[in-house]
Amino acid sequence: MNIEETKKITLSLLETFNKAGSICLSLRKAGLKKENKSDNTPVSNADIEVNKILTEKISEITPNITIISEETSANKNEKNLKNFWLIDPIDGTRDYIDNKDEFTINAALILNNKPAVGIINAPAKNRIFYSYATSNSYELINKQEIQLINKKKNYKEIKAVSYSNELKPEILAIHKKFKVQSCQKMKSSLKFCVIAAGEFDLYAAEPRAFEWDIAAGHAILIHSGGQLTDFDGNEIHYGKPNFRNPSIILKSKNIV
Repeated sequence: MNIEETKKITLSLLETFNKAGSICLSLRKAGLKKENKSDNTPVSNADIEVNKILTEKISEITPNITIISEETSANKNEKNLKNFWLIDPIDGTRDYIDNKDEFTINAALILNNKPAVGIINAPAKNRIFYSYATSNSYELINKQEIQLINKKKNYKEIKAVSYSNELKPEILAIHKKFKVQSCQKMKSSLKFCVIAAGEFDLYAAEPRAFEWDIAAGHAILIHSGGQLTDFDGNEIHYGKPNFRNPSIILKSKNIV
């Protein structure tokens, strides 16, 4: 698939992502229906509705590409996947339910086990990011494409984000290695976007999440000039057994 094809796919999904974001906000305002899944993580009627909206549109524009979603069991037992979609309808469901703003809507197209397209909408933050090729990673602001690779940081220190305020020793060691001077707690895939946008520099996490949690952000980050590897510097590939992630380090273009 060439750049014109991935661009067309990406741009054809933006309206759907905006629609899904509006529905997220309106359903939360109206009052959510909530339950816990078998792994004791929460799911809401909004997760299910957004999943339906995204999968229907993605199936329409790429009917021959398999879709893997966090919220359904469909296709998760397929072997030797190379080209497929990874969807996380609402990343940060607990924060979404708790009326916080960092939750995101995510989809990534994986080609040859690498992220080729990424789209992330943070509707409560009114921010949407997307990418479809090297140097083609953007934030859409007031209907204008802002190319992330050209965004410059406006601070001197090294700033990190973390999913918790209680940092484990291996994370602290990485922060020391890169001379991190400040760290801010941030949930959801929004942290990939703010690092791609040059607002922060680093994120590190031990193995703890699934491929659909990181794939869209991975595409946006690397297409902005950033880098994502495991703790040993190995490239991250997709379609692994059970879709589990290894350790990950995100670096902005400023420290790669």
